[in-house]
Amino acid sequence: MSIWWSLHLRREAASVPLARRLLMGTMETAGVDPDVSYELSVALTEACANAVEHGGGGGGESGAAGRAYRVTAYLDGETCRIEVADSGPGFPGPDAGARGAGPTSALPGALPGAELPLAPADAEHGRGLRLIEELADHVHFGNRSGRGGAVVSFDKILKWKDSPSLLMA
Repeated sequence: MSIWWSLHLRREAASVPLARRLLMGTMETAGVDPDVSYELSVALTEACANAVEHGGGGGGESGAAGRAYRVTAYLDGETCRIEVADSGPGFPGPDAGARGAGPTSALPGALPGAELPLAPADAEHGRGLRLIEELADHVHFGNRSGRGGAVVSFDKILKWKDSPSLLMA
């Protein structure tokens, strides 16, 4: 089964639970294991909260573009990929990089070995990116080229419920 959707949301706190509920409904419909669905929904919540808090005022975008962010989810085969992109100042440094299980690869234009400075585990703020890393199998933090803004994408291998509950139209 292959499912994808994309949302353009206002940078308002109320948009975060909307994205989370849509993801959870998609996972339920597809028959994804509830524990995996929950982990992905927490990671999505963190990425959306970051876009709401930090995702505007950079990259020269004003008006509606500066007040919005985009969430895209792809369920394809055994993998779910989620991407959250905003129009804020982006991550510090020339670019961010990829993290997670397996080999680390930098984004085009990134300095070799470039990594995001993540908050310490006991910090009061800034633990969201670290949490996303813990919940996903592969994480990519980067900056949108040309337009400015940050992109957080993460993948997770899916597990399935014993009996999928697919909706029939």
